[in-house]
Amino acid sequence: MIKSNPANKDVTLTVGSKNFTEEIVLGQIYAQALDAAGYNVKTQLNLGDEFIALRALKAGRISGYPEYTSTALESFFHAKPQDVPPTASGAWAKAKADLGKEGLTSFRPAPYSSANAVGTLTTTAKKLGLKSIPDLKGKSQDLTFYGSPECRQRIDCLLGLEEDYGLHFKSFTPVDIGLRYQVLDKGQADLSILFTSDAQLADTQKYTLLTDPKHILTPGYPMWITSQKVAKQAGPDYEKTIEEVSKPLTLKVIRELNARVDIDKQDPAKVAHAYLKSAGFVK
Repeated sequence: MIKSNPANKDVTLTVGSKNFTEEIVLGQIYAQALDAAGYNVKTQLNLGDEFIALRALKAGRISGYPEYTSTALESFFHAKPQDVPPTASGAWAKAKADLGKEGLTSFRPAPYSSANAVGTLTTTAKKLGLKSIPDLKGKSQDLTFYGSPECRQRIDCLLGLEEDYGLHFKSFTPVDIGLRYQVLDKGQADLSILFTSDAQLADTQKYTLLTDPKHILTPGYPMWITSQKVAKQAGPDYEKTIEEVSKPLTLKVIRELNARVDIDKQDPAKVAHAYLKSAGFVK
């Protein structure tokens, strides 16, 4: 159970998040946990992509937000996928060191990882003989590909598929993150960028994820990014609370939480509260 500390009541923390279900759920979990610890908590969720969230953090509009180790290292510090440590501890240590050079810091990540994945309907995969990304060679020019708007510039997305695998698609269409499965189901896209922690992937027979032998789609562990100044002002309960509520977040758990929002259409705030309550953090 999280104990409310009266010493935290004069500290205001604004919790941010990026613009997709998992981020919003994580943002709600951390906001409610910090509230239970006695902080004065505000939220600015669904901000946009990682660059928008980082700008908001550096400008002081938010106190912190959940970010993935791979995204931080590759998008912010231009690391190549093969240079990103595959373990949670290694990736976090490298990200924390790089963030520290900019007056930022991060708290220990949750145990699960999420990565981009090239996905398609299983019927399409069988028809075209697709099991791995290299199987797209000689076929990609006839296939439509959908992904988030920032996918064009990300090495763990379209950019990496073009540069590392030499693929060129019939078309690339930016799409709202919430529609990534819909465009596959409706036949608008032959391929779509999915997340390995998506709730929809529990139905493994409907969708196929292509394997990535060159390891450009690196695993990302969700860590909390904040400024060193805010971390110092907020005191020890800030880091302790974030890390404690992150520990039970396994891949199975986060997929279940994502499913309650994306499939069952439950409110992310209620889903976050149910998680905190079931894990014994709040009443």
